Amino acid sequence: MKVAIVGAGLTGSLLACYLARRGLTVTLYERRPDPRVATAERGRSINLAISERGLDALRRIGLDTTVMADALPMKGRMIHPVAGALDFQQYSAKGDRAINSISRSALNNALLTAATAAAGVSVEFEHRLCELDSAAGRMVFQTPSGKVSVAADVVLGADGAGSAVREQLLAEGIVAEDVDFLDYGYKELSIPAVDGEFALDPGALHIWPRGTSMMIALPNPDRSFTCTLFWPAGSFDALTTDTAVIAYFGEHYPDVLPLAPDLVDDYLHNPVGVLGTVHTLPWQAHGRTGLIGDAAHAIVPFYGQGANCAFEDVVELDRCLDDTGGSWARALPLFEARRRENTEAIADMALNNFIEMRDKVASPAFRLTKQVEHTLERLLPGKYVSRYELVSFSTTPYAEVQRRVRRQHRYVALAAAALGLVALRLLRRRR
Repeated sequence: MKVAIVGAGLTGSLLACYLARRGLTVTLYERRPDPRVATAERGRSINLAISERGLDALRRIGLDTTVMADALPMKGRMIHPVAGALDFQQYSAKGDRAINSISRSALNNALLTAATAAAGVSVEFEHRLCELDSAAGRMVFQTPSGKVSVAADVVLGADGAGSAVREQLLAEGIVAEDVDFLDYGYKELSIPAVDGEFALDPGALHIWPRGTSMMIALPNPDRSFTCTLFWPAGSFDALTTDTAVIAYFGEHYPDVLPLAPDLVDDYLHNPVGVLGTVHTLPWQAHGRTGLIGDAAHAIVPFYGQGANCAFEDVVELDRCLDDTGGSWARALPLFEARRRENTEAIADMALNNFIEMRDKVASPAFRLTKQVEHTLERLLPGKYVSRYELVSFSTTPYAEVQRRVRRQHRYVALAAAALGLVALRLLRRRR
């Protein structure tokens, strides 16, 4: 059985590790040069926040310790207002749980090294898919030395939101896609170490909420921070000179200005990325060609679940292969049936969390709500669990998280109403 995985990024590399355990011959095809030796593309990292779902996937094949060696735990959000004191908001009720900051390139390199070290796995770099016969498993790749044709028993598209495999399936009329672009773009900046130390608290995900826009910053092992601006589309073009950039940041991000010596250069020269949600139907064709991860269901990054969700896909596909005796013809449709509801759920929650991060985290009402929520979690351990903890610190299916949170809110509302009635009756008796 020969399996071709198009895309040697996070999902493809992890998937190769899982399939190698099954004794399959796996070839990864990657359009880029080897990222472990190539120069990183400027301003395209977007640090990742690996949480329990991703850790669970790594743990199952013994990669968690190695892959996460350079990750930095973040136990909460640090809110940076325009003026006033910083506000730390812990993620878990007890303050003991953390999400883990890791650079996309470091994680990709570690997974790719693990994949290529596995028996039966090989990788072909600088291979860009340009033709696909999904029924026959035949592919044509453009390489530096010309076009090459290959065939495989199974073809899996793990090549991200702009998937070439999905594009070929669209051209064949086999799948339909709906891409909802967010009317926002992103641009990366950097905050270097100061005298060899972190310029900001490394135990937090830093947020500068500004109503219709925001900036976040995640720590790196070299004690720098990778910052990402999320601004309305087109607004980046308003600042075109050194003076304009410095003036704007001095007004809206005053504490960042003295910490970012390369701010102007980063802002004027780093690219603006796009954000969107990809919906694809179906995810497979002929029981031998399939899509996984962002290639099937890309989401916006505001819940820190993109990589975690894709890693969970790999676990579920592996489980489906177990449940079908290794039959790809049955496993691929089963995988889609089991995962679709959950990927749609996290896509919705990621969009909603953007509004929370951008608009709400700095408000007193939001802080009070979180305090009440953490109090309920401590008073009702295991009975009441916040949405954030269920998403980030458990492997509860995303759709079940939505249902459970709705039930919890309904019960709390009923309890509050009942307490209100009791208080009203006591007041009337006293009168």
